[in-house]
Amino acid sequence: MPRSQKNDNFIDKTFTVIADILLQVLPTTKREKEAFTYYRDGMSAQAEGEYAEALQNYYEALRLEVDSYDRSYILYNIGLVHTSNGEHTKALNFYYQALEQNPSLPQALNNVAVIMHYRGEQAIEAGDSATAEILFGKAADYWREAIRLAPDNYLEAANWLKSSGL
Repeated sequence: MPRSQKNDNFIDKTFTVIADILLQVLPTTKREKEAFTYYRDGMSAQAEGEYAEALQNYYEALRLEVDSYDRSYILYNIGLVHTSNGEHTKALNFYYQALEQNPSLPQALNNVAVIMHYRGEQAIEAGDSATAEILFGKAADYWREAIRLAPDNYLEAANWLKSSGL
């Protein structure tokens, strides 16, 4: 039984009902519907911290989905799972792939910046200020683009950019 059919909370049930109605009404192919079902099940599993199950669903959705915009969100969510697991290199790979599919995805830009900033902080702790400076510069570039696309978001990043002079 798909995860979406066994959700227990009201919000997930409501989302599932609305999504099912939309899938019936909108002119979509069987493959697109199936991809969306896997994506939705992946989001549900991810929200419950079931990351292995979420990844299985996302990979299946990715296999089925052909639309680059929709693929970008699947790739982004795979990146989120890897970020949650502390697998930053894997996460970056998926955020970059998401951005290749959809360069106007500020969430992915922000998350790349966050990882770059984190790695810059690690470089400072290791006494490698040259590497830290490069990583902070990369973080700044990604945050500037995210802020350009979503000016009301990422206020902490905007403050960091101002205070750091980058």
